[in-house]
Amino acid sequence: MKKALFLVESAPYKSESARLAITHALASYTAIIHTDEEIEPVLAFVGEGVFNCIKGQSSEIYGVSTNEYHIKNALASDMKVLVCKEDLEKYGITKDMLVDAKDMGAEVEIQVVSFDEIMKEMESCDHVLFF
Repeated sequence: MKKALFLVESAPYKSESARLAITHALASYTAIIHTDEEIEPVLAFVGEGVFNCIKGQSSEIYGVSTNEYHIKNALASDMKVLVCKEDLEKYGITKDMLVDAKDMGAEVEIQVVSFDEIMKEMESCDHVLFF
């Protein structure tokens, strides 16, 4: 089994790179169909990327949809989703403001962890992709 970390550093506005990270992470579950190798995806949000994880956002003005539903799908798929604690604090974002997928029956939640924990996760991965 290979492990891939999808690191999201970009804010959700005016760009779809964060959504691409989430979509690719979800799609990596199907890699075994084409490669005969299983991939364990991990999503991590750092810097302005933490803004992707706030629930109830609207981005209609930019002509793109929010990433809330995509993050919910990741959580409902039991994917590990990490958010940098220091960056949440920097921007005044609290845990109760973050997306959850309880309404979809998800048993896992976003994990708020230190940047050091995210770095350890990066070191344990076979591939790290930056978005």
